[in-house]
Order: sequence, then C-alpha cells, then structure tokens
Amino acid sequence: MGIVAIVGRPNVGKSTLFNRLVGMRQAIVDETAGVTRDRHYGKAEWCGREFSVVDTGGYTSNSDDVFEGEIRDQVALAIEEADVILFLCEVETGVTDYDAEIAGFLRKCKKPVVLAVNKVDTGDKMYGSYEFNSLGLGEPFCIAAVNGGGTGDLLDKICELLPEDEPVKEEEKELPHITIVGKPNVGKSSMTNALLGEKRNIVTPVAGTTRDSISTYYNKFGYEFMLVDTAGMRKKNKVTEDLEFYSVMRAVRSIENSDVCILMLDAQNGVEAQDMAIFNLIIRNKKGCVIVVNKWDTIEKDNNTMKQYKEAILKRIAPFNDVPIIFTSVINKQRIFDVLKAATEVYENYSRKIPTSQLNEVMLEEIENYPPPAIKGKYIKIKYITQLPSKSPSFAFFCNLPQYVRDPYKRYLENRLREHFNFCGCPLQIFLRQK
Repeated sequence: MGIVAIVGRPNVGKSTLFNRLVGMRQAIVDETAGVTRDRHYGKAEWCGREFSVVDTGGYTSNSDDVFEGEIRDQVALAIEEADVILFLCEVETGVTDYDAEIAGFLRKCKKPVVLAVNKVDTGDKMYGSYEFNSLGLGEPFCIAAVNGGGTGDLLDKICELLPEDEPVKEEEKELPHITIVGKPNVGKSSMTNALLGEKRNIVTPVAGTTRDSISTYYNKFGYEFMLVDTAGMRKKNKVTEDLEFYSVMRAVRSIENSDVCILMLDAQNGVEAQDMAIFNLIIRNKKGCVIVVNKWDTIEKDNNTMKQYKEAILKRIAPFNDVPIIFTSVINKQRIFDVLKAATEVYENYSRKIPTSQLNEVMLEEIENYPPPAIKGKYIKIKYITQLPSKSPSFAFFCNLPQYVRDPYKRYLENRLREHFNFCGCPLQIFLRQK
C-alpha cells in the first residue's frame, strides 16, 4: 500500500485535507496554528485504490515554538517513508518564505511531489494560485479542503504517481489494539518510542505535548499489534483549551476502541484520583489492563519498596486487583519489554474462550462445595454455565431464582473462574439468567 505525506507550513489546512481524504474527523482541526505535532496516519480510498495518508506538523524555522525542531524531524521522517509528497500551500497569503524554503527542500528529494493550493473556494481566488508556479514544482491543483472542492483531480494525480499495490496482508482491524493511557507527562510517548526503537512521537518535558491519539503498527520479536499513544488526561475542571478537550475526547475514544490498555503512573506521585478515574474508565469499558509505574529510577528504594508500592496500588484498585503491575524506567530502558509481554498475555486472556463442558465440570463442583445462601427459605440452584460470545470475557449462570443471587456470591463465582482459568488483567462480567 502506497504512502502519501501531506507537508506544508502551519495553518494551511493539512489536517482538514487529511480528514477529507480519510473520510472521517481523525485529526484535530483548530484555528490555532501548530495543533498537529506528531505524524498521524489514516487510510484513504479513491477509485478502488487504497493508500495510507500521513498528516504532519507545520514546518517552520527560527520560530518561538519549543516544538519546532521536533516537528521538523517528524516532517523529514514522513517524507522519507512516503511514496508521494503532497505539498499544501494556501492562496490567501500567497507564497511565503516558509513555502519557498519547503519547496527548495522538496525539489532536492528524489520523490514525486504534488503541489496543491488550499482555500480556493471561489472562482476569483483561482487567479491567486498562479504565483505558486514560481515554486518550481509544476502546475498547482486548486482545492478547498473544507468542502472537498478540486480534491477529485488531485486524487487522480496522486493515484497515478503511487506505486502498484502489493498483495494485501492481514487486515489491521484483526490485530490487537494496545493503547497507552495516563495523565500528562507520565512518559506515554517515551514508552511508545522505546518499544518501537525509533523517535515515533515527539517527547518534551512540557505536559500535553501529545495532542492526538497516534496509532502505529508494531511487528517485532514475534509480537504483532497496533500500538496507540494518547494525549494525557487531566481532570475536567483543569481542561481550559478547546484543543485539550478534543485531545482528551480522542484518548477516551481510543480506550473504547482498544483491547488492552497500559495505564502509566508516575512513581513519584503514586496513585492519584485522576489515575483512578482513568482506571475506572478502562474497567467500565471492559478492557484488559496492565499498570505500569514509570520513573522508578527516581525513587529511593530498600528491599521492600516495590512490594509496599504494589500493595498500595492493589488496595486502591480493589476489588478488581487481578492486574499485572510492572515497575519501569523508560529513560533507562528498564523492564520495558516486560510491559510488552504482560500486555500480550492480557490480550490472550481477554480473548480466551473456554469450552462449555470444561466450564460446567469445574464450576458446578465449586458451586456444590459452596452453594448460594438460601434467601426467604428459598434455595437457589445453578444448573448450567456458558461463556457468552462477547468480545470481553462474560459468563452466564442459569439458575431457578436469579433475582436472589447477591453481589458477594457473584464475587465468589468470579474468583473461582480466575482461580481455574487465567483471566489476569481482564474484568469479568457475570450474568445470572432464569433457567
């Protein structure tokens, strides 16, 4: 599948065009310049041809933006991996120094470049597009990314320049989705980069560097999945910018679409209220969970520090405390592959299907040993158990009086299931049904 990278200076409409091409509001769009920082991937289709589109941050130089150098590196990486480069300018400002600088850079790279001039939404603005011929990248395509004007001809040209498709491999949607979540500045992007072994996402000491949820295909050491880095989630009353509101919404959406979530904590802060809010969100959405305590190198330790820390976490997250907890230092690359191993094991547990015969053989014996307590002189008899065909592990217990089975007994059933079948890291759902 070919790759098209959209490049240009800030605020010319790259993310708007990206959303138009992939057919959904995948990248955050705002009037503020410099919203996009990391490379953002999506799939586009035109006339039966499917290709990947990469949205990049606005290319600048000598600006006050603390992220300028990092964004330039991300743009260079996107150009390096692309088959076709879509250089986007904007008609209202004409050719700027940044446009000329980027054009000079693109003329030297040995890849096909398509020049497009955005915001040409009326006929008279088309005359303003002629000055972009001076960039030396051929005749510009006049488009209006907001309403899709002119994008058909542009896509025809892109498809003409893309290499022939190779046979399609396994579908992305069939791969497990592992999402890294947590508060701002706990090391989510650093963890993503450490696992991938490359500078995939921008990392700075500034809280809130990542604004969008960034998906990356991971295929190393026998593991294959989609790894999703998300924006840090703060308390609602601390979210002041619209941008951060959208970032948090994307992070929540990423949790909903994931199979396993890696919840990252800062070792110096311990488990705070916001960490618990994110943990509860993962459990409410019935997703697998791995807890990672990062920045462990900054803590003064003795022989019992890790044990005491682990016990404190389990106490906070009770009653659901069958969760792997890993202590890492991403900067020192300490135990980061244990995180990978734990996440894939949790995914295996999450997708485990137990044969009905085995389930009944084991669980009916446990129920016989400790039957549900009688209520109002009525005895509850559980006759049959089956696993439901849901994505997360769910079990139905068929009995004569389901309305009389109380939560403590449901917890007993859950604990026996966990004891006999490995569901570490996965929330279980137990339903009592009328036989």
